[in-house]
Formats: sequence, C-alpha cells, structure tokens
Amino acid sequence: MKRTGRHAVVADMVFDGKILHREHAVIIEGTDVAALVPRRELPAAMPVRRLPDGVWLAPGFIDVQVNGGGDVLFNDMPTVEGIAAIVAAHRRFGTTSLLPTLMSDTADKMRAAGAAAEAAVRSMPGVLGIHFEGPFLSPERAGVHDPAMIRPPTQQDLEFLTARRAGVTLISLAPERVPADFIAELAGAGVRVALGHSMATYAETRAALAEGLIGFTHLFNAMRPLTSREPGPIAAALETPGAFYGLIADGEHVAPPMLRLALRGLGQAMLVSDAMPPVGGSRTEFMLGGKRILARAGRLATEDGTLAGAALDMASAVRNCVKLLDLELPDALRLASMAPAAFLGIADRLGHLRPGYRADLVALDPAEMTVLASWTAGAENPF
Repeated sequence: MKRTGRHAVVADMVFDGKILHREHAVIIEGTDVAALVPRRELPAAMPVRRLPDGVWLAPGFIDVQVNGGGDVLFNDMPTVEGIAAIVAAHRRFGTTSLLPTLMSDTADKMRAAGAAAEAAVRSMPGVLGIHFEGPFLSPERAGVHDPAMIRPPTQQDLEFLTARRAGVTLISLAPERVPADFIAELAGAGVRVALGHSMATYAETRAALAEGLIGFTHLFNAMRPLTSREPGPIAAALETPGAFYGLIADGEHVAPPMLRLALRGLGQAMLVSDAMPPVGGSRTEFMLGGKRILARAGRLATEDGTLAGAALDMASAVRNCVKLLDLELPDALRLASMAPAAFLGIADRLGHLRPGYRADLVALDPAEMTVLASWTAGAENPF
C-alpha cells in the first residue's frame, strides 16, 4: 500500500549518504524526504513506522549496469514488461533505481530498447534511463558480446544516441573504434560516455577523456591490461580525479587486491552488478548471442569458461566490499548510492537522504549485511 501523506520511518541508525545518525527518523512527504530529525523530535501525531532494533536505514542502491534479472535478459525482451521484471527482481536486493543495459545488438534492437526504456522512465520511478553497452567495441576485447554485432558507428547511430529522450543515456564504447569527435558530440548532447571492451592505449584514453569521456565500464575487465610500458585505460582511470569506474565486486571478475588498488585511485569507484537473468530468478542457464551461459557456484560463464556477466546483486556487492575489501559499511554504501548518482549527473536528487531528495530507501541488517526491505519512492511502499 502506498503512503502519500507526511509520515516517518524510524531506525536505530540512519545513514544519510555521508553521515551516520543514531536514533533518527526520515520524514517523508509524497515521494520526497522532508526532513531528517532525531527520533525524540517527531510530532506525537505523526504516523511512524519503527524498524526492528539494530536495523540501518540508508539511501537505495543505484545500479548503472543491469543486463537482466528475474530470468529476463534485456536483449531478449527489450520491452516495458521486460524492464518491469528486471526492476522487480533487483529491488529485492536494495536496488531502488537502475539502468537496463543492452549488450551489443542490431540498430533495430537498440531502437526498441531505447523506446521501451523511455516509456519505463515515464511510468516506473526505478528506471533512470538506458545503458547501451556496445556495439562500438573492440573485437579483441569482446568478452561475451556477440562478435557479429560489434561494428563502427554510423551517422544514424549518432543521431539516435543524441536524440532527446526521458532519462539518462549511457553508452560504453571503445574510443579507438569510433571516429574523431564522436565522443565529443555525444557528450555535448548530454550522453554519459564510458570506456568499455577496449584496447585503447593510454594516449587514446587521455584523448577520449579530453573529449568528454567520464566513465570506465567494469574496470580491469575486458580492457587493455595495465603494463609497465603501456599503462592503457586502467592507469588513466586511476589517475583522473573526475573519472568514475565501475567495479564488479563478486570475487570472480577482479581479485580483491586489485579492487583495493582501485579504491585508492584519484577517480571515483562505484559498484555495478553487471547482472544477468539468474539474479532474482530461478534459471541456472540461458542463451546469449548464440552461446549457452551456465550458472555454477555464483559464477556465470560460457561452456569454454569465458565470464558472461555476473550472478551478483548490489546487496551482495556491498557485503563483499566489507568482507573482502575491509571497507566500513558506510563507505561500501556510498559506492552503491552516492557514487553512481554522481556519475549519472543526478546527485542533486538521488544518493542521499536529505530534504528535497527522492525518498528511495533501503533497510539493512548490518550484522548479516542483508536487505530487509527497499522502497523506490512512488512505487509500492514496504514501510
């Protein structure tokens, strides 16, 4: 049942995205946070939901790379219904908003996915836009992307990507595979541009950053490796204060010492799931680009062992940051909310629990680091 009137959610600990508050309440009016106050200052007549002892309340998680969930692959079901199934699957794990992500596909499929995402943005508060991961990628770093779908961009692609649409448009591309000024034209139109599946050199990456590239898709994975004489994209990401880089913290894609190295970089790390259909679903295998993908012991791979996205949700990514990377829980929570909001340019309305921000909430058990409930403002309210 939705609550639209002024009411409060009280927790032993409220993390506002920056500061941890003991015995506080989040006052909500409509879909926004109206105030954050000590519990004792709540008006006596205000409707209150008190969370169980020990529970933390925090900003909802934001995932910018979600290929699927709830047994749905976005490439196979680029519709509003497909997006709704993915959103519902991930909300169980604290993700209150996301970008449905289309892997390299045809121009027709990209248009269908773009239309579905725009319609979803208008009807589903948890959908922030769309992420096109490809198809302008390096064949040498295709990973599990279908090589037959990888191609250079056309003028029609540029017009499609830069057309005005509701929500955020993010595209992952290989800078060395696109024409000069292509990134600048995308960035000039407000598209968020990230390097991914790329063999770009360090110099090519620096040039792309100068054009308007701001992100790095699943840092370390599917890109030129860091070496002593050709530092490539990884060094450029880690030394650039304005850069954002996604980390898949599942213990499979990147070794913990490398993740800890990324956290010490000058850029801003953020958590991504790179999730596939098994997240929040029951399937243990699915087809992707004509390849059979198997889920085994939390790892998704083709039959020849190539990693194929992740069986990861954001709650598990946060938990892994604490258990594998020795982060404090507030720092891990920032990587799942504040950082992706800043990357998408929406940090003025999401990623914090502050007056005027959308009241996207997640309730956590800090001992087990599990999600007890989550709410996307404007959707069904468990509080």
